Amino acid sequence: MQQLPLGVQLKERATFASFLTGDNAELIEHLQAVAVSGAGSVTWLAGSPAVGKSHLLQAVCSLAGSHGRAGYFPLAAIAAVTPEFIAGAGGLDCVCMDDLQVVAGDPAWESALFGLYRQLETRRAILVIAAEQLPGQLGLGLPDLQSRLAAAANFVVQPLNEEQQLAALTLRAKLRGLELPDETGRYLLRRLPRDMATLAELLDTLDVASLVAQRRLTIPFIRDVLEKTPQA
Repeated sequence: MQQLPLGVQLKERATFASFLTGDNAELIEHLQAVAVSGAGSVTWLAGSPAVGKSHLLQAVCSLAGSHGRAGYFPLAAIAAVTPEFIAGAGGLDCVCMDDLQVVAGDPAWESALFGLYRQLETRRAILVIAAEQLPGQLGLGLPDLQSRLAAAANFVVQPLNEEQQLAALTLRAKLRGLELPDETGRYLLRRLPRDMATLAELLDTLDVASLVAQRRLTIPFIRDVLEKTPQA
C-alpha cells in the first residue's frame, strides 16, 4: 500500500482476519465490500473508546491499499498539527479518518475536512470515518460538512462480551503462533484492562518472552512476565 508523505503507518496485525466479529457481522460485511468495491461510499463508525474502531479503519486501509492508494489519519494523534497535514489526501482512493471528535468545532479543521470530502466525492473515492459519537451528536459547526456526513452509512461498533473477548484474545494469540489456554486467557482478562489494544501489546511482549525462555503461556509464566513489565 502506498503511504502519504508524513502518512501514518498501519499496524501490521490490524486486519479483518484478526478482528473477532462478535455482534458486528453486518458492519464487517459492509466494510469488506467497501474496501474492495465501494467507490464513492461514505461510512461512519461510532463507538466507545477501545471498542475496535481504529482496528477496523486500518483493516479497511490495508485491504483497499492492496489495489489502490489508501491513507489512515488518526486525528487524535495529529490534531495538534495544522489541517494542511491532510492536504494531499484528496488524491487517494481510500481515506480513513479516526477520532473525528477531536477536531469537531475547530473551524480550520472543519473547513479542511469539507474540502477533502468534496475532492473525494468528485473522484468517487472511499471515505470511512470513526468517532465516539454519530455525526449529529458531534457539534460540528460547518453546516455543509454536517449535512454531508449525516448522509453517511452509520454503524455503531458493538463491544465484545466476556466470552467474545476471550475468543478474540485466543485468536490474536493464534495468529502470533501462540497457544493460549482458556484458563490463561481468563487470567489475563481478570488481571488487565479489557481493551484489545492493551491486550494485543501484552501478547507481543509474551510472544518475545516465551520465545526467549522457551516456555508455554502458563499462568505462572505470565504472572512472572507481568511482574517484570512496568506497564502491566
